Amino acid sequence: MARTTRTMETRHALDRLPALAGLFTRFARRGERGRFPARIVIESRAMTKFQDPETDAAEARSAHASGPSVKRNGASGTKHTPDPDAIALPSALVDVTPQQAGTQTLLRGLAILEAAANGARDLRAFGAALGTTRSTTHRLVSSLVQARYLRQVQGGYLLGPKLIELGTIALEQMPLTAVARPHLQALAEHTHDTIHLGVRDGDDVLYIDKIPGTRGLEMRSRVGHRMPLASTGIGKAMMLDLEANAWKKLLEASHRVLAKTSFKPDNRPDFETFQQRMTRYSQGGFTFDLEENEASIRCVAAPVRDASGAIVAALSVASTIPYMPHERMEELIPVVQREARAISEELGWRAPLAARRIKR
Repeated sequence: MARTTRTMETRHALDRLPALAGLFTRFARRGERGRFPARIVIESRAMTKFQDPETDAAEARSAHASGPSVKRNGASGTKHTPDPDAIALPSALVDVTPQQAGTQTLLRGLAILEAAANGARDLRAFGAALGTTRSTTHRLVSSLVQARYLRQVQGGYLLGPKLIELGTIALEQMPLTAVARPHLQALAEHTHDTIHLGVRDGDDVLYIDKIPGTRGLEMRSRVGHRMPLASTGIGKAMMLDLEANAWKKLLEASHRVLAKTSFKPDNRPDFETFQQRMTRYSQGGFTFDLEENEASIRCVAAPVRDASGAIVAALSVASTIPYMPHERMEELIPVVQREARAISEELGWRAPLAARRIKR
């Protein structure tokens, strides 16, 4: 039973590796521009501090001999004092109680990759993120560099080329991208605009495919990029089946994220306006982005459904205002919906009888 549990833990940790690959381009580029903070910690419910197995055992013996000690986040030891200057990192890989040295080492390695993806660049930052000693941190980082999961550059470390390989394989193994690609290409040839395919990831849309337009325009979006659901057309398309209270929460989350960015969208609607738009969108089966995410950028989007009828993705056509006036946006609605329906049908979705009579 213990061996089965340990195997499941290891497999669960390994399953997280391809998910890190989509972050490579985003954070590697940011790292080269030197925008990362000096101190980083991982914020979790338990604030687990990982140590070497030998250190853990020594502390346990010491605590037993000396009596009760101040309870720390994670194992027993010194009370944790949060660093007010630190920023929070995802805790999924470290909010655990390690049972075996092998699993603990694997989780530490994955946590270092997430820390690197979120801005950590040197041994001090990695050690602060994991709560490990400098020697332990150096050993882990060196192993990741040797395996090409990290690469050493002047001034520190960045995510390595192995993650690009894994991310590419992960995308190829995702049936959605393979099924959708011909339809995205057809849409790109028809419109000459930028085409996106995205899936929901928490409160964000995660772009999993993109075909740049042929009008000489460039957008911030790219494969692996994340943006708030409620500020993008493709994200709102994945919100069409939600209730109004969920719309409100996602809009508020979007406003919080955009308030921290250096760019400021030209149009950030209040909830009343947003609700009116979403009501129309949900009735029509499409959504617009009216410069709510990026100044001068508009898009038309539609949801993709699976065999159960659930929205599992969305696609969009995006361009700048001169190429995307309101009249053209209205004309593009059935064009975008046609390709979204075609992808949905390949995923096993069948339209209600009334919807099947719509011309395609």
